[in-house]
Amino acid sequence: MRCSPPAHRRLVMAVLLAAVSGTSYAQVDPLLAGEEQEVAPSLWSFHGDFGLRQEDTSGFSARDDIERTRTRTRFGWRYDDGSFGFQIGAKVGLGSDDNRDNRRNLDNEKSNGVGLDVASFTWHASEHWDVVLGKDVFPLATTPLTWDTDLRPVGAAVLGRGELGDFDRWTFVAGSWRGDHLYDDDSRIQALQAGWQWRPGAPFSGELLLGYFDIDHLDRAVREGLTRTNRRLGDSLVSDYRIANLQGALTWLIDEEPLTARLDLVRNLGADDLRDGARFSVIYGDSRVANSLELAVAFQRIGRDAVSAAFNQDDWWFHSAARGVMPWIAYGINDTWRVQLSYFRERLDGADEHINRTLLDIMARW
Repeated sequence: MRCSPPAHRRLVMAVLLAAVSGTSYAQVDPLLAGEEQEVAPSLWSFHGDFGLRQEDTSGFSARDDIERTRTRTRFGWRYDDGSFGFQIGAKVGLGSDDNRDNRRNLDNEKSNGVGLDVASFTWHASEHWDVVLGKDVFPLATTPLTWDTDLRPVGAAVLGRGELGDFDRWTFVAGSWRGDHLYDDDSRIQALQAGWQWRPGAPFSGELLLGYFDIDHLDRAVREGLTRTNRRLGDSLVSDYRIANLQGALTWLIDEEPLTARLDLVRNLGADDLRDGARFSVIYGDSRVANSLELAVAFQRIGRDAVSAAFNQDDWWFHSAARGVMPWIAYGINDTWRVQLSYFRERLDGADEHINRTLLDIMARW
């Protein structure tokens, strides 16, 4: 049948309209558009944290009290494609005190300056094993008794984790590092740790960690005064530092808030005496969660050569040969910001005076 010109034009227009409509429908169909517009997650991510600290330390008999304000900002970028990872970051410090005071104030970081924070490579060897190379966070689970988490040693580590039965988990870390502390430190650290997590996330759960630290090449640290209260004989340390570490924790969920009791024990196998230390803490709540209150107290007792006084946390004034108590209260303002008020009361072995320290910390993490 032959179409008249008007009918022919109408047929052509209908075909073109159908073609265009089909194309347009494919472009705006919500289901198809959702698939086409879905953006794959970026392999790069930004990370950072900020800390503002106001300190008041008093009780000295031979020096002035300490009142100072310090800030620290760390930031960097991570890349991870599932089989390989890389991160690099810097840190910036600014304080009301001078860097020349850091040694006498027993600090583990300079108050003022810019430096490299992390630069590391990660190979995800399998679902359960990673290999990390470079300058990074110390990968062992520690407490302030043994390690300051602000320190970033340089080295290599193997990290493992996985399921143990239906409800439990296991962890393993082993590695070797250069301490990379202040004043061109060239110390060496070898460490390993095995862990068992019993029913993590359950209303009643627990954790057990067994670790070992071997810290040597401390000659420069001795000369620079970083070994602090550890015993010395001339320019050498009296003891070696081969430290066995046992940690245990139990956690109860009370009205959906965690109550955790943790015990941390150390013995320096490289010392003949004054070689034991212990820390016990009870923490209710978790201020890392938004709108959550945290109440806690920690008791600490450290023999003079129980740990390497160069590397444990500098929030406490004394790094060994001391005993003390630390109560604190913290609040998670939101997912980014939190605030903490801490009080320390410490006494050096053989001394009558107590050192009192108050720290107010405002912290953020991205």
